[in-house]
Amino acid sequence: MAKEKDTGRKLIAQNKKARHDYTILDTYECGLVLMGTEVKSLRLGRASLVDGFVQIDGGEAWLHNIHVPEYVQGTWTNHSAKRKRKLLMHRAEIDKLESKAQETGHTIVPLALYFRDGRVKAEIALAKGKKEYDKRQTLREKQDTRETNRAVAAARRRQRSA
Repeated sequence: MAKEKDTGRKLIAQNKKARHDYTILDTYECGLVLMGTEVKSLRLGRASLVDGFVQIDGGEAWLHNIHVPEYVQGTWTNHSAKRKRKLLMHRAEIDKLESKAQETGHTIVPLALYFRDGRVKAEIALAKGKKEYDKRQTLREKQDTRETNRAVAAARRRQRSA
């Protein structure tokens, strides 16, 4: 009897700071080249993307500075926690990313790590750095929408009780 595969998307780690610090221009989903102990550690839901970035060297995309802690039950075959990991992308996507990332103020950052159908995937984004006033404006807009939603909900509750 064949083993059933996991279906759907199970989030491992998310980089919320990236959405705060950068304006996201374009997103890509790509696979990762990982060791067995890294996958086991990720299945436990342990990873951090906070300082991560993507660099393109020799036509290959590499993910740097993401922290995947060592697998507790691993032996001498355990992985290094902050090693660079190769991203699996199509050549056209890599070339497009490389040309856009060379523009002033653009960078490539990881947004999320997740399992899709049992395989580890990374969501990366071409991003442009926000200025301090842009960050404040974004926070202000979020706060305004939150307040309007609360006011509408309160008005609905009052209307129902009356």
